[in-house]
Amino acid sequence: MRLDRIVLLPGDGIGPEVTEQAKRVLAQVSDKHELGIEFVEELIGGASIDQHGDPLRGEVIELCRESRAVLLGAVGGPKWDDLAVDVRPEKGLLRIRKELGLFANLRPAAVIPALTNASTLRPEIVEGTDLLVVRELTGGIYFGEPRGRGTDDGLRTGFNTMVYDENEVARIGRVAFEQARLRRRHVTHVHKANVLDVSQLWMDVMEEVGKEYSDVELSHQLVDSCAMLLLRDPRRFDVLVTGNLFGDILSDEAAEITGSLGMLPSASLATGGFGLFEPVHGSAPDIAGQDLANPLAAILSVAMLLETSLDCAVGAEEVRAAVASVLAAGHRTGDLVLAGEDRPLTGCQEMGDHVLGAMASA
Repeated sequence: MRLDRIVLLPGDGIGPEVTEQAKRVLAQVSDKHELGIEFVEELIGGASIDQHGDPLRGEVIELCRESRAVLLGAVGGPKWDDLAVDVRPEKGLLRIRKELGLFANLRPAAVIPALTNASTLRPEIVEGTDLLVVRELTGGIYFGEPRGRGTDDGLRTGFNTMVYDENEVARIGRVAFEQARLRRRHVTHVHKANVLDVSQLWMDVMEEVGKEYSDVELSHQLVDSCAMLLLRDPRRFDVLVTGNLFGDILSDEAAEITGSLGMLPSASLATGGFGLFEPVHGSAPDIAGQDLANPLAAILSVAMLLETSLDCAVGAEEVRAAVASVLAAGHRTGDLVLAGEDRPLTGCQEMGDHVLGAMASA
């Protein structure tokens, strides 16, 4: 593995724009702390389909496998919606997760003080929110077999299978408990054990794993009531751990609490420290190429990359402090401006410039 190589997969839509700003930030940290990072750029998603007829080529997977980490932008867009499901851009994302064993998805949702008023919820509800969704990423209903479409008594049908084994549940549980030890030492397991057998397995295994972490409190929460509580009292949560489907939904809900998907980073981790880091927003093709995108989620993903894959916690904190400083100074991309608010807009490139400037002057 090349410990100094970071693979860039900008992807589609606004992906290349935000990834470029994230690369600039990572390069500046690398220079300051002498990390010696080398960047290699490749294609994924629709961009790869257009050039190679494949959303993710095998040689790109091997390049990623032999590198320290991957920084990804976004994939997809209406241009490719008419393709067969198995060759759409999103298949590239699912494949890289599976092929590289990226089983643990970490989605932090913390409200930055300068953006308390940007949430659709009242400031007194969201202020102080700092939670982490730990989502199992390579199992469950998105990958389970059998799956497909057919007919039954002349009626069109579709079917998918949600399946987990105890080892898959235990390893994501340990990730959640280890993360909780770095935070406020509370894990909430989100489930649907009142109707799903697979959730009953999760309950049993989470209790077993929890005995290994006597210093961390474990509680269980039904997914429907959890969705309600995230909106009513998000500060009650520290670390939430759940399966692929529930995590996909709840992590987006948690993100909206903070004011914008454009502010939320993520890490998808494999055993041994390898990770893929990406903003949680989509490709936003309606604003692509117009310098309107918010690069801060991609830049904050760099912070997660630094502390998780490059063991450079000080660099990560410098990035986060710079982002908070820029926002405190009043700089806003369009997604962070409230309706009726009279404020000049900051473009994608300019926002990157501000972050670099704040880092340089710190």
